[in-house]
Amino acid sequence: QVQLVESGGGLVQPGGSLRLSCAASGAIFGFYIMGWYRQAPGKQRDLVATVTTNGYTNYAGSVKGRFTISRDSAKNTVDLQMNSLKPEDTAVYYCNLYDSSRDYWGQGTQVTVSS
Repeated sequence: QVQLVESGGGLVQPGGSLRLSCAASGAIFGFYIMGWYRQAPGKQRDLVATVTTNGYTNYAGSVKGRFTISRDSAKNTVDLQMNSLKPEDTAVYYCNLYDSSRDYWGQGTQVTVSS
């Protein structure tokens, strides 16, 4: 079993920055993908960014150039640096780990971008 614990959400003004962190623990072996997804009220959960064990990254088009995902495989942590935040970035952000057999999810952390 894998557990994911997120931290770092909050309220920020448009144009501001936030950093989300996620720590994974439990039965983690071999190749896996870690990433962040988000879900705004009344909408589906969408990919924000992912990073593989060997460092390959993937970003949603709406966050490219503003968000940066980073990973420490030795510590099983993944961070999301979010810059130039916009009101449309407001959502619950979920940490995800996929180990080729199933998805694991964190409890979610709220990010609100508002003046």
